Amino acid sequence: QGILREGLEDVKQFFKAHGSCRLPLSPSLLVKGIVPRDCSYFNSNAVPLKLSFQNVDPLGENIRVIFKCGDDLRQDMLTLQMIRIMNKIWVQEGLDMRMVIFRCFSTGRGRGMVEMIPNAETLRKIQVEHGVTGSFKDRPLADWLQKHNPEEDEYEKAVENFIYSCAGCCVATYVLGICDRHNDNIMLKTTGHMFHIDFGRFLGHAQMFGNIKRDRAPFVFTSDMAYVINGGDKPSSRFHDFVDLCCQAYNLIRKHTHLFLNLLGLMLSCGIPELSDLEDLKYVYDALRPQDSDADATTYFTRLIESSLGSVATKLNFFIHNLAQMKFTGSDARPTLSFAPRTHTLKTSGRIRDVFLCRHERVFNPSKGYTYVVKVQREGPGEVTFVQRTFEEFQELHNKLRLLFPSSLLPSFPSRFVIGRSRGEAVAERRKEELNGYIWHLIHAAPEVAECDLIYTFFHPLPRDEKAAGTNPTPKPADATWARSLGKVGGEVKLSISYKNNKLFIMVMHIRGLALPRCAPQLVYDGIPRGDLEQRELRLSVLSEEGFWENILLGEVGIRLRDLDLAQEKMGWFALGSRGH
Repeated sequence: QGILREGLEDVKQFFKAHGSCRLPLSPSLLVKGIVPRDCSYFNSNAVPLKLSFQNVDPLGENIRVIFKCGDDLRQDMLTLQMIRIMNKIWVQEGLDMRMVIFRCFSTGRGRGMVEMIPNAETLRKIQVEHGVTGSFKDRPLADWLQKHNPEEDEYEKAVENFIYSCAGCCVATYVLGICDRHNDNIMLKTTGHMFHIDFGRFLGHAQMFGNIKRDRAPFVFTSDMAYVINGGDKPSSRFHDFVDLCCQAYNLIRKHTHLFLNLLGLMLSCGIPELSDLEDLKYVYDALRPQDSDADATTYFTRLIESSLGSVATKLNFFIHNLAQMKFTGSDARPTLSFAPRTHTLKTSGRIRDVFLCRHERVFNPSKGYTYVVKVQREGPGEVTFVQRTFEEFQELHNKLRLLFPSSLLPSFPSRFVIGRSRGEAVAERRKEELNGYIWHLIHAAPEVAECDLIYTFFHPLPRDEKAAGTNPTPKPADATWARSLGKVGGEVKLSISYKNNKLFIMVMHIRGLALPRCAPQLVYDGIPRGDLEQRELRLSVLSEEGFWENILLGEVGIRLRDLDLAQEKMGWFALGSRGH
């Protein structure tokens, strides 16, 4: 970091003397200064610099580039040129593979500049949001895309971009024999476009561990990529479309085998170590298999996809890379929540006064389980929001807090594991009580914990929370202004509620609007002091008996008892909310 700061001072002096200059990366890029606070370095072997230049155009954004010293960027330039030609062939044939091709320019022996693609992250950073073993999990990429594309149509567009660009990357990296593929040189844009960077090894010149190739699979295609394509862990028709797309793109490039062999042949004498003799050209010839028919080539590439998807070596390679990078992680790298697109603070969100976990809800998308609705009250009148979080998201919050604070400052977290075959509803109810205690202790913890960005980000509404609030109106029956139905109205219930001698009497008199028989059960809650009663909310749920393990929720209503005058009996019809199961 010290060396970087000294070097940046020299650059600042250059701009003071010369005013402005054009970046070698492109003559159209005119800059007038360096922005030291936005400059840093990457932790790979060559320690490339991330530089930010001030745009001469006052309306233009800063221009960010990577400066590398120690790598022969002529090889990167050649690889990108070959991919650019492949993309032109595909586009001419009416096949847009949504490829991301960036600029790269060698400025001298072993040095040069590379364009930085905005709104993109390496697979490693995406995967380690789910822990150091994130490379073995299937959900990280899908969750990350969902986080940045909360609307359904946005997410579908991002998945479509992912399918096309992933197929293009599979074909291009296989044909050119691009090696040293790990999760720090594969990137993903928030729009779903996947692309590869750092082409220091190609034409099959893989790194070796003794006599073992580091790149064991034909190309990088892992189960978390298949999860995005399938929309889950089960095969879908979209996966067949992906395979067809790969084979179509592969066959189109095969028709131009001689073009690629001639272009690469012209570069044999330029001094690139990995492109120096006919054996290197033979690698491309063998990869393109010009002697095969389109049908044979389709069968061949389909088997390559199956082989890559089934390769444990790729995920193990990613995992080893995660471990190797852990020691380089800077102390200023603050943990973030994988499901939150941006960080929120006490200053930007407003001080949280109270949190209360109201209820749990059964959900079926993106996966079957339970979500917990948390009421968040901030300082100021009317500052109440509701957020929905899963047990796994609570657990991620706790794990990230443990990275920042000693265990002595944090409350204990409820156990993830359940002994015996308990009903899902019962487990969710038990967890609700435990999580309520957990979040209460969190916001009443020491100020450095209670006011940290992680907690304020966790309790800040996400787009899905705002969408749920927008689509779930809370109509009230005319004769029960103190009750609220939860979601869309789907029937009504007639209740009689009274309180006497520390006993709360509730009678369910009738239910209408649902295909249920007439019923009149009476419930008595004994030993409830009036002061305690005012802190309670009465919740009535109507369930069907169709499921073996789980009843299906037909409707429910929540009633705040503190708003009732229980000195006399209260009787009335109340609307039931249905959460669309």
